Amino acid sequence: MTDAPAFDLRDLVVGSGDLTAVRGVSFTIAAGGRMGLVGESGSGKTLTALAVMGLLPAGWSARGEVLHDGVNLTRQSDRQMASRRGRTISMVFQDPLSALDPVRRVGTQVTGVIRRHTGATKADALRQSADLFEQMNLPRPEHMLRAYPHELSGGQRQRIMIAMALACYPQLIIADEPTTALDVTVQKQVLRILDAAVRDRGSALLMITHNLPIIAAICDSVAVMYAGRIVEIGPVQEVFRRPRHHYTRGLLTSQPTMDNIALDGSSRLPSIPGMVPPLHDLPQGCAFHPRCAAASDRCRTAMPELRGDGAQVACWHPVTQ
Repeated sequence: MTDAPAFDLRDLVVGSGDLTAVRGVSFTIAAGGRMGLVGESGSGKTLTALAVMGLLPAGWSARGEVLHDGVNLTRQSDRQMASRRGRTISMVFQDPLSALDPVRRVGTQVTGVIRRHTGATKADALRQSADLFEQMNLPRPEHMLRAYPHELSGGQRQRIMIAMALACYPQLIIADEPTTALDVTVQKQVLRILDAAVRDRGSALLMITHNLPIIAAICDSVAVMYAGRIVEIGPVQEVFRRPRHHYTRGLLTSQPTMDNIALDGSSRLPSIPGMVPPLHDLPQGCAFHPRCAAASDRCRTAMPELRGDGAQVACWHPVTQ
């Protein structure tokens, strides 16, 4: 941990017109902390991250507070946020091929971030970029600087995205599915790099992924999102070993293991029945109740709030173990 200020989300709401995709999300990431954000697609994870970055799509807006060093980032102008992106906050996007500019050499893109935020000369920025590429375990860094994104493998592009995100020592790194579509060996390399960035630089990390073992390996706390709300939050070991929300337990039991997969194809992976409800038609009360075997009339009419010491859960009938 360092003395750098924390990032404090308080009652963050993200919506577009009559749709509300993120509904009152609150959590804190301290300097050097590692927060995991998990949940099925459509739960609001990426929109939460984009709201922190000030990169919401056109027509979407955020209210509430994202506090950092006494500043509410949701009230910053586009120009003010542009001066923070890459310097104070950076993001590793899910698809580096679309996030990187296809008509510019990757070295130009990384050095551009360094020069914009530090005022370094072109030669110094090139030297720093080559050092970063070497830290990312990229082969022949000087040659890699001259490559275009389409000339690189998926793992190489992802590591270049991480190099760009780390270039100016940001205080918060947001990683949105950073290991998607990568083989296991490259996944481990990417996670080691992110782990070292937090450990050695004192950055905070917000890790967004469907891969719960990754959260268990790299994060110290986890927030479980469903239909735009956090339904369980706490220390990762406590939440994963003793999940109290039925949704959290369903996510954990849905993970493939050698015990629940038969090589002859005779077994079926456990799954949560139903689907995440559409934003325009959220059920009354607890949004998870149509998929929950423990739901009661109270669940169908009243929305539970997060409660508890240590790990918190928003459930009228939490799992008891």
